[in-house]
Amino acid sequence: MKNKFLIVTFLLSCLCISNAQNELPIKTADSKIKPLRQLVNTDLQARLDYEINNNPEWKLLVSQKKMAVGIVDLSDPNLVKFANVNGNHMMYAASLPKIAILLSAMDAIENGELKETSEVKKDMRLMISKSDNAASTRMIDRLGYDKIEAVMTDPKYMFYDEDHGGGLWVGKRYGGGGDTNREPLKNLSHAATVNQVCRYYYLLANGKLVNRNRSKQMLKIMGNPELHHKFVNTVEKIAPEADLYRKSGSWQDYHSDSILVWGKDPNRRYILVALIDDSKGEQIIRDLVKPVERALRKTSRSVISML
Repeated sequence: MKNKFLIVTFLLSCLCISNAQNELPIKTADSKIKPLRQLVNTDLQARLDYEINNNPEWKLLVSQKKMAVGIVDLSDPNLVKFANVNGNHMMYAASLPKIAILLSAMDAIENGELKETSEVKKDMRLMISKSDNAASTRMIDRLGYDKIEAVMTDPKYMFYDEDHGGGLWVGKRYGGGGDTNREPLKNLSHAATVNQVCRYYYLLANGKLVNRNRSKQMLKIMGNPELHHKFVNTVEKIAPEADLYRKSGSWQDYHSDSILVWGKDPNRRYILVALIDDSKGEQIIRDLVKPVERALRKTSRSVISML
């Protein structure tokens, strides 16, 4: 009888752990959150390199540092895998860095520096879901550049790190007029690296941006995207049941996208980020999804075969 009780208790604890890992944010102890550079997986990296180099156009763009890609495999929260191409190469990222405004706003609300009014909540959703420039500019004006910079360079996050190529930065209103606060390395107004954007989503998925409740709120704002282009266009076709959280950006030949895909099947749970400097960037971003998923599936199979 005692053995049966122990077995039932064990099974229930396993079920609780499984449910916790099936939900977002994932319930992960702070001690288990690692810098992504420590989670680079050689097998996944080799497969990503193969998929990129298999396309001559992409291979050329990568060699010219006009294309950067980062992926984080979240299929097993206890064995996160990371790979990137030109990961620390900072590029102009248009509207993608609006995620920096969102985090700064959540930090300000949590610390009593910004009142969470209905107008603020509406603007945060418009800024992310529809990439509304007027809403983004209102949020910038409420926060100020100093606040956004302070959050991006906070040792807790270090989403902008001069020692690792820079990263996420917002130093200009999304519209005419006003002062600017350009980042120091390349004088960019709206910047990102794929490594730092991957880190942003990795911490968000694990409930580590501000705190678990604010991370959950941010996921809700970033979920159910209302712009159905780039990564979203492809993922909605091949995995219509998956939950998607994203932010993209485009200006002239600069195209960027970032997405957290959370499928019903744990094997389709990943973060994907791309920065492209090319007139065909929007289509390239759409076309990236299937090769990246191939790399993820092959890596998963190779791990299983080793067990």
